[in-house]
Amino acid sequence: MLEHIHLLAAVTVLGVLEQAYFFLQVIHARRTFGISPPSISGPPEFERIFRAQVNSSEYFPIFVALLWQAGLFFHQGLAAALGLLYLYARYCYFMGYRASSSDRLAPIYFSTGVLWILVAAAALGLLHFFLSHYVGLNVLQLLTP
Repeated sequence: MLEHIHLLAAVTVLGVLEQAYFFLQVIHARRTFGISPPSISGPPEFERIFRAQVNSSEYFPIFVALLWQAGLFFHQGLAAALGLLYLYARYCYFMGYRASSSDRLAPIYFSTGVLWILVAAAALGLLHFFLSHYVGLNVLQLLTP
């Protein structure tokens, strides 16, 4: 069983560590700019770091759900590779947003594209499962000569 999920689990742990890093960056920025919780406004430099972290946190549950669905129902290796690409794009997004609001755009578009590929992989995998399990139709056997 574990050989079917170990890559997904590893990418999930990396994602959690990335989220922790983003949280720590906000704490550091709060100290640097003297902004105590619950305040969320301050200099643009602080607000960009704060927004990058919040945005990344908002997308994280979507990413994890799609990662696991694509990995379990489509292909673990492909899902894990896409997961690593997503995490890298999110890191680039965070660092870009930290520098300038316009530097966040390319990485956010790329990470969104990766999420859509995970959606497609999860949907195809689930469709195959439902068709084979409930209808008795194995699409993969139909495609092979």
